[in-house]
Amino acid sequence: MLVGVVGKANVGKSTFFKALTLANVEIQNYPFATIKPNHGIGYVRIECADKFFNVQCNPREGYCIEHNRFVPVDLIDVAGLVPGAYEGKGMGNQFLDDLRQADALIHVVDASGSTNENGEPVEPGSYNPCNDIKFLEVELDMWYLRLIKKGWDKFARSVQQEKDHDIKIVKDLTSHLSGLKVTEEMVEEVLNNLKLDRNNILSWTE
Repeated sequence: MLVGVVGKANVGKSTFFKALTLANVEIQNYPFATIKPNHGIGYVRIECADKFFNVQCNPREGYCIEHNRFVPVDLIDVAGLVPGAYEGKGMGNQFLDDLRQADALIHVVDASGSTNENGEPVEPGSYNPCNDIKFLEVELDMWYLRLIKKGWDKFARSVQQEKDHDIKIVKDLTSHLSGLKVTEEMVEEVLNNLKLDRNNILSWTE
């Protein structure tokens, strides 16, 4: 599993990443100290089953100390996002594309409210950190929409011309969105929830 550390600029993502991985990364109090993504390994500590068998295990991945198992997790620290990242602002497309490989995201938020939407220092408490939650969701949603729309007309027409397209639509959509790690189960759930007409993909709206 690869976990991405994400958030707006200058909120402590690299500090958090360094604490998790002990990797030697640049940490500065200004936006975009990180440009290229940092990659490292963190460990989740769980109680090991070897305790119940009174033995000492030797795992192939990670390690075990005094019946505490340390399970390795890949982490990637991506540069901070700014409003309009999905449009390419602040090298946003590059940073979002770095995130695409992640299986899950950890969103780091400046709860003190001492950085504005661009990651610039402001008086503590003068910025509402709740805005950061909405901001990230909007940026990701709009980025996904942009990727889905890319080549959509051609894709939709080719699907519409296939035999049994109402049956194949799930596999075709999964293949079309494979770069986003979309599964057939995800596609099936969305089609059902939105009650989309599988016989007429050309009728779908944004």
